Amino acid sequence: MSKESVIDRVERCRQQVEANPASAAAHYNLGLAYTHRGFAEKAAQSYRAALAIDPDMVQAWVNLGGSLLLRWDFPGAAEANREALRRKPDLIQAHFNLGQAMLYQGQAQDLLACCERVVELDPDHAAGHYFRGVALLATDHVADARAAVARAQVLGYRPSVEFLRSLERAEKTSGFTHIHMHPGAVAAGVSTED
Repeated sequence: MSKESVIDRVERCRQQVEANPASAAAHYNLGLAYTHRGFAEKAAQSYRAALAIDPDMVQAWVNLGGSLLLRWDFPGAAEANREALRRKPDLIQAHFNLGQAMLYQGQAQDLLACCERVVELDPDHAAGHYFRGVALLATDHVADARAAVARAQVLGYRPSVEFLRSLERAEKTSGFTHIHMHPGAVAAGVSTED
């Protein structure tokens, strides 16, 4: 038995939506297929269609937020993840995605709050520790930033060279007040569960 290609999966899921247009699960699965294909706009449309049918489908809110992050719609991503958290407050991926939206809007304090919650819920969340370090450095907590990044590295996260240079400069400079908060590509988390 051969593995289904991504293109075939999109077609299968599209057919399921045509056969069951009132099925939130069918729209959600089509969103997942589009996500795997790299079609963030179509994925967002499918997640919205699922949510129009079932507004309590928490994972669709998270994945909508992830799709919007990939489209650089940071306010929309923040709104979708807040909606997911309203329904399920301990959802790690929603806290992480919300933090990413805050990062790219330059809101270091909000990024820090999101990352604090991520690592509280999952102490071994490597990316959570890294972005916690980014937020700590942006809020002038240089020693704490170094510790957070060190923890991320122990957990297998590879910090960007640009960020490490900023951290080293901050450690050498007294009165450090600001860094440029753009440590790398958006790390949008999208669930891969059908």
